[in-house]
Amino acid sequence: MSSSAGTYPPQQGHAETNEELYQQFTNLVSSWPCFPALSNYQLYRHDDGWHSSLAPMVGTMVADACFAARPSDVVVATLPKSGTTWIKSLLYSTVRRREHPVGSSDHPFNSLGPHECIKFFEYQLYTGNRIPDLDELPDPRLFATHVPFASLPRSVLASGCKIIYVCRDPKDHLISQWSFANKFRVRDGLEPLSVDAAAGFFCDGMSPFGPYWDHVLGYWRVHLAHPEQVLFFRYEEMSRDPAAHVRRLAEFAGCPFSVEEEEVGVVDAIVKLCSFENMTGLEATKGGKTELVFGAVDNSSFFRRGVVADWVNHLSPETARRIDAITEARFTGSGLRI
Repeated sequence: MSSSAGTYPPQQGHAETNEELYQQFTNLVSSWPCFPALSNYQLYRHDDGWHSSLAPMVGTMVADACFAARPSDVVVATLPKSGTTWIKSLLYSTVRRREHPVGSSDHPFNSLGPHECIKFFEYQLYTGNRIPDLDELPDPRLFATHVPFASLPRSVLASGCKIIYVCRDPKDHLISQWSFANKFRVRDGLEPLSVDAAAGFFCDGMSPFGPYWDHVLGYWRVHLAHPEQVLFFRYEEMSRDPAAHVRRLAEFAGCPFSVEEEEVGVVDAIVKLCSFENMTGLEATKGGKTELVFGAVDNSSFFRRGVVADWVNHLSPETARRIDAITEARFTGSGLRI
Protein backbone atom coordinates (compact mmCIF):
# COMPACT_ATOMS: atom_id res chain seq x y z
CA MET A 1 0.00 0.00 0.00
CA SER A 2 1.41 3.35 -0.94
CA SER A 3 1.92 5.93 1.77
CA SER A 4 0.06 9.21 1.99
CA ALA A 5 0.58 12.32 4.07
CA GLY A 6 -0.76 11.86 7.56
CA THR A 7 -1.28 8.11 7.33
CA TYR A 8 2.09 6.48 6.66
CA PRO A 9 4.29 7.79 7.98
CA PRO A 10 1.96 10.08 9.97
CA GLN A 11 4.09 13.22 9.90
CA GLN A 12 3.06 16.83 9.68
CA GLY A 13 3.99 18.76 6.57
CA HIS A 14 6.45 21.61 6.47
CA ALA A 15 6.89 23.69 9.60
CA GLU A 16 7.50 27.37 10.02
CA THR A 17 9.64 28.63 12.88
CA ASN A 18 8.81 31.26 15.45
CA GLU A 19 11.77 31.70 17.74
CA GLU A 20 10.33 34.87 19.24
CA LEU A 21 7.13 33.15 20.41
CA TYR A 22 9.04 30.23 21.92
CA GLN A 23 11.42 32.60 23.67
CA GLN A 24 8.52 34.64 25.05
CA PHE A 25 6.98 31.56 26.65
CA THR A 26 10.37 30.22 27.78
CA ASN A 27 11.00 33.47 29.62
CA LEU A 28 7.56 33.31 31.21
CA VAL A 29 7.86 29.70 32.38
CA SER A 30 11.39 30.33 33.65
CA SER A 31 9.99 33.03 35.93
CA TRP A 32 7.63 30.61 37.66
CA PRO A 33 8.54 28.64 40.82
CA CYS A 34 10.40 25.41 40.13
CA PHE A 35 10.93 22.35 42.27
CA PRO A 36 12.86 19.07 42.28
CA ALA A 37 10.68 16.03 41.69
CA LEU A 38 10.58 12.46 40.44
CA SER A 39 11.69 13.61 37.01
CA ASN A 40 15.33 14.17 36.11
CA TYR A 41 14.26 17.74 35.26
CA GLN A 42 13.06 20.54 37.51
CA LEU A 43 9.30 21.00 37.43
CA TYR A 44 7.80 24.46 36.92
CA ARG A 45 4.43 25.35 38.42
CA HIS A 46 1.88 26.61 35.90
CA ASP A 47 -0.55 29.31 36.96
CA ASP A 48 -3.32 26.70 36.66
CA GLY A 49 -1.64 24.70 39.43
CA TRP A 50 0.06 21.86 37.55
CA HIS A 51 3.73 21.13 36.97
CA SER A 52 5.93 20.22 34.04
CA SER A 53 9.51 20.50 32.94
CA LEU A 54 10.37 23.55 30.84
CA ALA A 55 10.22 22.32 27.24
CA PRO A 56 6.81 20.56 27.31
CA MET A 57 5.37 23.45 29.31
CA VAL A 58 6.49 25.85 26.59
CA GLY A 59 5.19 23.48 23.90
CA THR A 60 1.81 23.42 25.63
CA MET A 61 1.63 27.20 25.54
CA VAL A 62 2.70 27.42 21.90
CA ALA A 63 0.06 24.83 20.99
CA ASP A 64 -2.52 26.91 22.82
CA ALA A 65 -1.50 29.95 20.78
CA CYS A 66 -1.16 28.28 17.38
CA PHE A 67 -3.10 25.01 17.07
CA ALA A 68 -6.32 25.24 15.06
CA ALA A 69 -8.56 22.33 15.96
CA ARG A 70 -11.25 20.88 13.73
CA PRO A 71 -14.52 19.37 14.99
CA SER A 72 -13.41 16.08 13.45
CA ASP A 73 -10.14 15.90 15.43
CA VAL A 74 -9.61 13.25 18.10
CA VAL A 75 -7.29 13.98 21.01
CA VAL A 76 -5.96 11.30 23.37
CA ALA A 77 -5.43 12.70 26.87
CA THR A 78 -3.70 10.85 29.70
CA LEU A 79 -1.32 11.27 32.55
CA PRO A 80 2.06 9.77 31.66
CA LYS A 81 2.26 6.01 32.20
CA SER A 82 -1.49 5.51 32.37
CA GLY A 83 -2.02 3.35 29.30
CA THR A 84 -1.05 6.02 26.77
CA THR A 85 0.84 3.71 24.41
CA TRP A 86 -1.97 1.16 24.44
CA ILE A 87 -4.80 3.62 23.79
CA LYS A 88 -2.80 5.22 20.96
CA SER A 89 -2.27 1.80 19.40
CA LEU A 90 -5.94 0.87 19.67
CA LEU A 91 -7.18 4.21 18.37
CA TYR A 92 -4.78 4.41 15.43
CA SER A 93 -5.37 0.84 14.27
CA THR A 94 -9.15 1.32 14.62
CA VAL A 95 -9.46 4.67 12.86
CA ARG A 96 -6.92 3.86 10.11
CA ARG A 97 -8.01 0.26 9.57
CA ARG A 98 -9.18 0.87 6.00
CA GLU A 99 -5.91 2.50 4.87
CA HIS A 100 -3.89 -0.01 6.89
CA PRO A 101 -5.66 -3.35 7.36
CA VAL A 102 -4.57 -5.07 10.53
CA GLY A 103 -2.89 -8.00 8.82
CA SER A 104 -1.07 -6.05 6.12
CA SER A 105 2.70 -6.53 5.89
CA ASP A 106 3.27 -2.79 5.58
CA HIS A 107 1.18 -1.81 8.60
CA PRO A 108 2.80 1.25 10.23
CA PHE A 109 3.35 -0.59 13.51
CA ASN A 110 5.91 -2.76 11.75
CA SER A 111 8.20 0.24 11.42
CA LEU A 112 6.85 2.97 13.70
CA GLY A 113 6.03 3.15 17.39
CA PRO A 114 2.54 4.25 18.48
CA HIS A 115 3.92 7.63 19.63
CA GLU A 116 5.07 8.31 16.07
CA CYS A 117 1.62 7.46 14.74
CA ILE A 118 -0.25 9.75 17.15
CA LYS A 119 1.98 12.61 18.22
CA PHE A 120 1.98 14.69 21.38
CA PHE A 121 1.40 18.41 21.06
CA GLU A 122 3.91 19.31 23.76
CA TYR A 123 6.58 16.64 23.17
CA GLN A 124 6.70 16.30 19.39
CA LEU A 125 4.67 18.80 17.37
CA TYR A 126 5.31 22.12 19.11
CA THR A 127 9.02 21.84 19.84
CA GLY A 128 12.29 23.30 18.60
CA ASN A 129 10.78 26.69 17.67
CA ARG A 130 8.55 24.95 15.11
CA ILE A 131 4.96 25.80 14.18
CA PRO A 132 3.91 22.69 12.24
CA ASP A 133 1.61 22.77 9.25
CA LEU A 134 -1.10 20.26 10.15
CA ASP A 135 -3.68 21.31 7.56
CA GLU A 136 -3.02 18.50 5.11
CA LEU A 137 -3.47 15.70 7.62
CA PRO A 138 -6.56 13.68 6.72
CA ASP A 139 -9.68 13.65 8.87
CA PRO A 140 -9.97 12.56 11.52
CA ARG A 141 -6.64 13.99 12.66
CA LEU A 142 -5.28 12.18 15.72
CA PHE A 143 -3.28 13.96 18.43
CA ALA A 144 -2.22 13.35 22.01
CA THR A 145 -1.42 15.31 25.14
CA HIS A 146 -0.68 14.91 28.84
CA VAL A 147 -1.90 18.35 29.90
CA PRO A 148 -4.84 18.88 32.27
CA PHE A 149 -8.22 19.66 30.76
CA ALA A 150 -8.04 23.31 31.81
CA SER A 151 -4.82 23.82 29.82
CA LEU A 152 -5.81 22.12 26.57
CA PRO A 153 -5.39 24.34 23.52
CA ARG A 154 -8.34 26.69 23.49
CA SER A 155 -9.27 25.67 19.97
CA VAL A 156 -9.75 22.08 21.16
CA LEU A 157 -12.41 23.23 23.59
CA ALA A 158 -13.99 25.68 21.14
CA SER A 159 -14.15 23.20 18.25
CA GLY A 160 -16.02 20.52 20.17
CA CYS A 161 -13.62 17.87 18.87
CA LYS A 162 -13.50 14.45 20.52
CA ILE A 163 -11.29 13.72 23.55
CA ILE A 164 -10.44 10.22 24.77
CA TYR A 165 -9.19 10.03 28.35
CA VAL A 166 -7.66 7.02 30.08
CA CYS A 167 -7.00 6.87 33.81
CA ARG A 168 -5.26 4.19 35.82
CA ASP A 169 -5.15 3.12 39.45
CA PRO A 170 -2.94 5.78 41.08
CA LYS A 171 -0.65 3.21 42.65
CA ASP A 172 0.08 1.46 39.35
CA HIS A 173 0.47 4.84 37.66
CA LEU A 174 3.01 5.85 40.29
CA ILE A 175 5.07 2.67 39.94
CA SER A 176 5.15 2.88 36.17
CA GLN A 177 6.11 6.57 36.27
CA TRP A 178 8.80 5.89 38.89
CA SER A 179 10.33 3.10 36.80
CA PHE A 180 10.25 5.21 33.63
CA ALA A 181 11.74 8.29 35.30
CA ASN A 182 14.58 6.31 36.87
CA LYS A 183 15.72 5.14 33.44
CA PHE A 184 16.34 8.75 32.49
CA ARG A 185 17.86 9.67 35.81
CA VAL A 186 20.42 6.90 35.33
CA ARG A 187 20.97 7.93 31.71
CA ASP A 188 21.77 11.45 32.88
CA GLY A 189 24.15 10.28 35.61
CA LEU A 190 21.73 10.84 38.50
CA GLU A 191 20.99 8.47 41.33
CA PRO A 192 17.72 6.57 40.90
CA LEU A 193 15.02 7.59 43.34
CA SER A 194 13.68 5.16 45.91
CA VAL A 195 10.05 4.19 45.61
CA ASP A 196 9.38 5.88 48.96
CA ALA A 197 10.79 9.16 47.67
CA ALA A 198 8.71 8.84 44.51
CA ALA A 199 5.60 8.17 46.58
CA GLY A 200 6.30 11.26 48.65
CA PHE A 201 6.47 13.47 45.57
CA PHE A 202 3.31 11.83 44.23
CA CYS A 203 1.26 12.30 47.39
CA ASP A 204 2.36 15.94 47.56
CA GLY A 205 1.08 16.50 44.02
CA MET A 206 4.58 17.02 42.61
CA SER A 207 3.98 14.96 39.48
CA PRO A 208 4.51 15.85 35.84
CA PHE A 209 1.30 17.49 34.58
CA GLY A 210 -0.05 17.99 38.04
CA PRO A 211 -1.57 16.09 40.94
CA TYR A 212 -3.06 12.80 39.81
CA TRP A 213 -6.42 13.54 41.41
CA ASP A 214 -6.82 16.99 39.85
CA HIS A 215 -5.96 15.66 36.40
CA VAL A 216 -8.38 12.74 36.53
CA LEU A 217 -11.24 14.75 38.04
CA GLY A 218 -10.82 17.50 35.46
CA TYR A 219 -11.56 15.14 32.58
CA TRP A 220 -14.10 13.09 34.56
CA ARG A 221 -16.30 16.10 35.27
CA VAL A 222 -16.32 17.18 31.64
CA HIS A 223 -17.12 13.60 30.63
CA LEU A 224 -20.15 13.65 32.93
CA ALA A 225 -21.31 16.98 31.52
CA HIS A 226 -20.48 16.24 27.86
CA PRO A 227 -20.14 12.47 27.28
CA GLU A 228 -20.51 13.04 23.56
CA GLN A 229 -17.24 15.02 23.60
CA VAL A 230 -15.16 13.26 26.27
CA LEU A 231 -14.90 9.47 26.39
CA PHE A 232 -13.56 8.25 29.73
CA PHE A 233 -11.83 4.87 30.03
CA ARG A 234 -10.35 3.10 33.04
CA TYR A 235 -7.23 1.08 32.29
CA GLU A 236 -8.36 -1.77 34.51
CA GLU A 237 -11.67 -2.09 32.67
CA MET A 238 -9.87 -1.97 29.33
CA SER A 239 -7.69 -4.85 30.48
CA ARG A 240 -10.73 -6.95 31.41
CA ASP A 241 -12.56 -6.45 28.10
CA PRO A 242 -10.42 -4.77 25.42
CA ALA A 243 -12.76 -5.73 22.55
CA ALA A 244 -15.68 -3.85 24.09
CA HIS A 245 -13.50 -0.77 24.46
CA VAL A 246 -12.33 -0.99 20.85
CA ARG A 247 -15.97 -0.98 19.76
CA ARG A 248 -16.64 2.07 21.94
CA LEU A 249 -13.58 3.79 20.46
CA ALA A 250 -14.83 3.16 16.93
CA GLU A 251 -18.32 4.46 17.70
CA PHE A 252 -16.96 7.54 19.45
CA ALA A 253 -14.54 8.35 16.63
CA GLY A 254 -17.31 8.03 14.05
CA CYS A 255 -16.11 4.83 12.37
CA PRO A 256 -18.14 1.96 13.87
CA PHE A 257 -17.47 -1.58 12.80
CA SER A 258 -19.74 -3.02 10.14
CA VAL A 259 -21.52 -6.33 10.47
CA GLU A 260 -19.11 -7.75 7.92
CA GLU A 261 -16.09 -6.57 9.92
CA GLU A 262 -17.51 -8.12 13.06
CA GLU A 263 -18.11 -11.40 11.27
CA VAL A 264 -14.55 -11.68 10.00
CA GLY A 265 -13.05 -10.80 13.38
CA VAL A 266 -11.60 -7.33 12.76
CA VAL A 267 -12.16 -6.23 16.37
CA ASP A 268 -10.34 -9.24 17.78
CA ALA A 269 -7.55 -8.72 15.25
CA ILE A 270 -7.06 -5.15 16.46
CA VAL A 271 -6.99 -6.29 20.08
CA LYS A 272 -4.37 -8.90 19.21
CA LEU A 273 -2.29 -6.47 17.13
CA CYS A 274 -2.20 -3.98 20.00
CA SER A 275 -1.67 -6.49 22.79
CA PHE A 276 1.35 -6.10 25.03
CA GLU A 277 2.70 -9.45 23.87
CA ASN A 278 2.48 -8.60 20.18
CA MET A 279 3.66 -4.99 20.40
CA THR A 280 6.74 -5.85 22.47
CA GLY A 281 7.73 -8.44 19.89
CA LEU A 282 7.72 -6.03 16.93
CA GLU A 283 11.02 -4.83 15.49
CA ALA A 284 9.77 -1.23 15.76
CA THR A 285 9.49 -1.75 19.51
CA LYS A 286 12.67 -3.74 20.03
CA GLY A 287 14.95 -1.57 17.91
CA GLY A 288 13.13 1.66 17.10
CA LYS A 289 13.24 5.08 18.70
CA THR A 290 10.81 7.98 19.06
CA GLU A 291 12.11 11.54 18.94
CA LEU A 292 10.73 13.63 21.79
CA VAL A 293 11.58 17.15 22.88
CA PHE A 294 14.28 15.91 25.26
CA GLY A 295 15.86 13.47 22.82
CA ALA A 296 15.39 10.08 21.19
CA VAL A 297 13.74 7.45 23.38
CA ASP A 298 13.89 3.71 22.79
CA ASN A 299 10.42 2.48 21.90
CA SER A 300 10.97 -0.44 24.27
CA SER A 301 11.03 2.08 27.15
CA PHE A 302 7.32 2.68 26.68
CA PHE A 303 6.53 -0.94 27.48
CA ARG A 304 7.08 -2.16 31.02
CA ARG A 305 4.70 -4.89 32.22
CA GLY A 306 1.22 -3.59 31.49
CA VAL A 307 -0.39 -5.64 34.27
CA VAL A 308 -2.99 -4.52 36.77
CA ALA A 309 -2.04 -4.23 40.48
CA ASP A 310 1.71 -4.60 39.97
CA TRP A 311 2.04 -1.97 42.70
CA VAL A 312 1.79 -4.72 45.33
CA ASN A 313 5.33 -5.76 44.36
CA HIS A 314 6.77 -2.32 45.11
CA LEU A 315 4.72 -0.28 47.60
CA SER A 316 4.56 -0.91 51.32
CA PRO A 317 1.08 -1.46 52.80
CA GLU A 318 1.43 1.84 54.64
CA THR A 319 2.18 3.79 51.46
CA ALA A 320 -0.65 2.06 49.61
CA ARG A 321 -3.08 2.98 52.38
CA ARG A 322 -1.89 6.59 52.26
CA ILE A 323 -2.54 6.84 48.52
CA ASP A 324 -5.92 5.11 48.87
CA ALA A 325 -6.94 7.51 51.62
CA ILE A 326 -6.08 10.54 49.49
CA THR A 327 -7.93 9.06 46.54
CA GLU A 328 -11.05 8.33 48.58
CA ALA A 329 -11.05 11.83 50.06
CA ARG A 330 -10.50 13.56 46.73
CA PHE A 331 -13.02 11.49 44.75
CA THR A 332 -15.81 11.54 47.35
CA GLY A 333 -18.97 12.92 45.80
CA SER A 334 -17.65 12.78 42.24
CA GLY A 335 -19.19 9.43 41.35
CA LEU A 336 -15.76 8.21 40.21
CA ARG A 337 -14.24 5.03 41.57
CA ILE A 338 -10.81 3.81 40.58
